[in-house]
Amino acid sequence: MPRLSVVVITRNEAGNIRAALRSVRWADELVVVDSGSTDDTMRIAREIADRVTAHEWAGYGAQKNHATGLAAHDWVLSLDADERVSPSLAREIQALLRHEPAARGYRIPRVTRYLGRWIRSTDWHPDLQLRLYDRRTARWNDRLVHESVAVDGLVDRLQGELEHHAYRDVSHHLQTIDHYTTLAARQMHRDGRRAGWVDLAARPLAAFVRNYVVRRGVRDGMHGLIISILNAGYVFLKFVKLWERQRGGGSDRD
Repeated sequence: MPRLSVVVITRNEAGNIRAALRSVRWADELVVVDSGSTDDTMRIAREIADRVTAHEWAGYGAQKNHATGLAAHDWVLSLDADERVSPSLAREIQALLRHEPAARGYRIPRVTRYLGRWIRSTDWHPDLQLRLYDRRTARWNDRLVHESVAVDGLVDRLQGELEHHAYRDVSHHLQTIDHYTTLAARQMHRDGRRAGWVDLAARPLAAFVRNYVVRRGVRDGMHGLIISILNAGYVFLKFVKLWERQRGGGSDRD
């Protein structure tokens, strides 16, 4: 029967790490790799995890590859500190690993808690994440933002959900948008992308319509409206920052 290692990368996640690790205490091994926390993240992690180490920040994908390499077992579940494995997902993974799985990786739907409500609309749902994989056939890429793991082999989908507690409040959401749009602009610039009038004017509008109408953000009332507007704002900001870089501006700091 395959055994499972859960790996988590952290930095200043004292408010999240305990709940994240408790949601996977049923796993065979818990590994936490920290990159310079100045709060109680490592102390809390040591109370629950089997292995807690420090490693200088190397980028999202590289850090996750490092953590995966420290695992004792080949089947790995990569969990972010602001995520929880739901009881239904835990049961599904445990049942799957009673025998050698048919696939080499599994995508998991993720649901986000936002302003007191679970959101099952807009681009936020089902937000499939490939997080359960056989590390012998998988590796994270080195993209600056929205990193992903590539699996050499069959990839399937699970039904249980990852529960995402991404934002404390709207201010935290806006801070995150600012950070990730900077990384997205850097990545697009590296990839040779250019920003023009269509990107700044039409793409944000299209993003709003997709989120609010096509992906039924309207069903979530004010929550759906706020998310749809901010998702459109994310698109606008990343292209503005790309346009700024085209003109020689911007910063290379993460």
